[in-house]
Amino acid sequence: MPACYKIDKARKFVASAGSGHLTAAEILAHQQKLVQDPEFDPTFSQIFDFTAVTTYDISEDDVRVIAAITIFSPLSRRAALVTTDEQFDLACMFSMIREAQGEFGIRVFRERKDAMRWVRPAEAEGASGADGAATGT
Repeated sequence: MPACYKIDKARKFVASAGSGHLTAAEILAHQQKLVQDPEFDPTFSQIFDFTAVTTYDISEDDVRVIAAITIFSPLSRRAALVTTDEQFDLACMFSMIREAQGEFGIRVFRERKDAMRWVRPAEAEGASGADGAATGT
């Protein structure tokens, strides 16, 4: 399952993850599925973990299309967790496009602890693994 998520309603948090070969179509489907989930609230924070993505088919044009869709609140804290320079560049592009639309809470990280400190600052100090593993949802 290339893109999945887990919603922790009590903590107002979405843990999304990609794995294997990830495509733009799968990210778009992920967004659609998430927004239709009755547990989802656009004010939640989110981490999107790309560390298990081995290859991807996502162009700069695809990033523009993905970033054109707003499902989170402009006040939500969101983090992309990446491992490669290419992932970093695409995630930064996404962040810049969303920022131009007034969404200033997206950051890109290479370390999980830093990403969690951004999206869940109150929990980051005492809870390792606080993001919860995204499952096949």
